[in-house]
Amino acid sequence: MHASQYESCIQACSHCAWACETCAASCLREHDVQTMARCIALDMDCADVCKLAASLMARGSDYARDFCRQCAQICRACGEECARHEAEHCQRCAQACRACAEECERMAA
Repeated sequence: MHASQYESCIQACSHCAWACETCAASCLREHDVQTMARCIALDMDCADVCKLAASLMARGSDYARDFCRQCAQICRACGEECARHEAEHCQRCAQACRACAEECERMAA
């Protein structure tokens, strides 16, 4: 596996990680933080998983495909949760999560 072969997936993972970090930080500033707890938790998990997936692909790890399958599942869960909230940062995150899940599924196929 050569990293340039998966550049679009690496970029999608990097963008998703950024969107999730931004969303979590923004959710923490919401008036009723407690209602955002699941969103924040999934944002943090998703950001960490996306960063690791991008790193594994970049170095051509033998585990990249399997890990990207898991990353896609976490991105889908995070995207579904974020989509439930009207905040703009949540909607942007949901979109990034869906795009990343699609790229990871394509990469892992």
